[in-house]
Amino acid sequence: MKIGNLFDGSQAPAAGERFEPLLSHRNLVVERILSSAAIEPVEYVQPQDEWVALLQGEATLEVAGESFELRSGDHLFLPAGTPHIVRRVSQGALWLAVHLHPAPMGVDIR
Repeated sequence: MKIGNLFDGSQAPAAGERFEPLLSHRNLVVERILSSAAIEPVEYVQPQDEWVALLQGEATLEVAGESFELRSGDHLFLPAGTPHIVRRVSQGALWLAVHLHPAPMGVDIR
């Protein structure tokens, strides 16, 4: 058993974002995302559901054509197949993302 801390080593990259898996278990993935203010907006359309929480900083997300302003403490659920883009993010923004991947056919994940 190992205890981790979400804020340890949370220096943002000089540009872009850094994705760090914290837990992978069955069809669940939890990751920490560290953002710089120098990002290239990329559209994501993922096959898995995602719940994301902005723990530190501010961001503007475009989700299915609608703009959302997020600040520390805000969270958002993104169902699988939902197009989303991070349009703007503050330097050093810290995210926690939980991805729930579809279970393979015939697999019981209980």
